[in-house]
Amino acid sequence: MVTQKNLSIAHAWFEAFNSHNLEKLLSLYDEEAEHFSPKLKLRHPETNGLVTGKNALREWWSESFNRLPSLKYKVTSLTANSDRVFMEYLRLVDNEESMMVAEVLEIKEGVIVASRVYHS
Repeated sequence: MVTQKNLSIAHAWFEAFNSHNLEKLLSLYDEEAEHFSPKLKLRHPETNGLVTGKNALREWWSESFNRLPSLKYKVTSLTANSDRVFMEYLRLVDNEESMMVAEVLEIKEGVIVASRVYHS
């Protein structure tokens, strides 16, 4: 049952991200959620790739959606258990090569408490 709920959260995550619906995306996260991303580290080295809280997530994704209006993710694999979802997807942006990405969502009590992005 929890595994299916976590998969539902992942599907809602992709739907919100791909429609660039920032408030819907943020509604899936805990107020103090942490997010790590190599892209974040490149664009904002002072963060060392890690931001905490919905306000920081709002700033990061708002900047990303504004900078890359064609940004979309295409799911290739989802694997869930009782406290996390492992997601693999293609990062698609017009005029850029697609990139394979892996991301882990840690979920507690029906909200994402941490997310970690991995890619080359």
